[in-house]
Amino acid sequence: MIILAIETSCDDTGISIIKLQSSKKKRGQINFSDFEILSDCVSSQAEIHSPYGGVFPALAKREHQKALLPLLIKSLKNSKLLKENKKGVDNKKILRVQKILKRNPEIFKGLKEFLKKYSVPEINGIAVTVGPGLEPCLYTGVNLAKALSFYWNVPLSGINHIEAHVLSSWLSPIEKIEFPAIALVVSGGNTQIILMENIGKYKLIGETRDDAAGECFDKTARILGLGYPGGPAIHKEAKKRKKAVLGITLPRPMFYDKNYDFSFSGLKTAVLYDLKKRKEGKTPQYVEEMSYEIERAIIDVLTHKTLKAAEDFKAKSIILGGGVSANKELAKEFKKRCKEKKINCIIPLSKFSGDNASMVGLTALFSPHIKKTAWQKIKPSSNLKINEQ
Repeated sequence: MIILAIETSCDDTGISIIKLQSSKKKRGQINFSDFEILSDCVSSQAEIHSPYGGVFPALAKREHQKALLPLLIKSLKNSKLLKENKKGVDNKKILRVQKILKRNPEIFKGLKEFLKKYSVPEINGIAVTVGPGLEPCLYTGVNLAKALSFYWNVPLSGINHIEAHVLSSWLSPIEKIEFPAIALVVSGGNTQIILMENIGKYKLIGETRDDAAGECFDKTARILGLGYPGGPAIHKEAKKRKKAVLGITLPRPMFYDKNYDFSFSGLKTAVLYDLKKRKEGKTPQYVEEMSYEIERAIIDVLTHKTLKAAEDFKAKSIILGGGVSANKELAKEFKKRCKEKKINCIIPLSKFSGDNASMVGLTALFSPHIKKTAWQKIKPSSNLKINEQ
C-alpha cells in the first residue's frame, strides 16, 4: 500500500509518499517498522512572509501553486515512481481536469504537461489535508488531489490537519503509547487540548478563545522588531538573557481557570503596554528579557493546562504536536513535569513538528475512521474540528 500525501493548510507546501509494509496491519495500531517514508518534500514560505510578520493568505496560495508540481515530481523521483509516459494522454480527461482546476489555472498549466510527460505512478491512494487551515491554501492542495485522483483513477482521502499533528510523533521510533492520552496541538493557527482514547477516538476538551500560541509568538516578535516566524526568533533572544534586571512580568492568562481553554491575545497587549512605558525603548537588554518572559509565560500556561487535563482524565500519556512543540524549552519543561508525574511524554522530531505531508499520509494509513471518498465529494473546511470529518 503506497499513499501520495499533500499538505497545503498554511504556508508550507508538502508532498510525501509513504508505504505500508504489511497489508495485514490493523488500523488504529502504529509501529515505526510498519511503514516507510519513501519521500518527504517540503517547501517553506517563511522568508517570503517575513516582511508581513505573519502569513498573507493570497501570497501563500500563489506560492503553493508554484511549488506543488515541482515537489510532486521530486517526490515521485525520490521514490523511484516517476516514469515516462509512452501511451499519450486522454484529451477528454484533460478537459475534465481543467474544470477541476478552474480556480487554479497555474496548476493546470503545469499539470497538463506533467500528465503528458509521465505515466500513472504505482500508488494505491492519495491523501490530502482538507482542514482546518487557510481556505485559499487548502483549495490548492485539494484541487490538485482531486485532479490527480480523477485522472489516475486512484482513491482519495480527506485528512484532518489536527489529527495528523496528533499522530506525527509516530513518524519516529517511540515507545508504545498508553491510552487514554492527552494531546496538545500547538502551532501558529491552533492551540487545542484533545482527549485521545485511541487512534481515531478523540474529544476536543480545550482550545484558544482568540490567538493561538504560535500566533502570539509571531505578534510579540513583531512588536519587538524580531523576525518571522516569531517562535524561533523569541527563543533565540530568550537564550541570551543571563539575569533579570528590568523587572519585566507578564500575565499567565486563564492559568487558574477550571477549564482547559487558552487565551493569548492579552499577552500581546501586555507586551505592547510594557514597551510604551519604557523610556529606553527596545534596547538589546529589553528585547532579551522580554523575549524570555514571553516564552516562559506561554510555556507555563501550556504545561499547566495540559497537565491539569492529564490529571483530571487520568491520562497515561501526553502527546505534543504542531510547530510550537519544536520549542526546546517547551519540550524540556514537558519532559521534566511528565517525569515528576510519571506520565509518558511523546514529542515529535522537530522535522515532523511543523506542517508536513508525511503525517497526512500516516493518518490516511492508520486512523480507523478515515475512508476513501469519491473525489467529487472532497471539500476544504477552514474551521474543521478534530471530531469532524
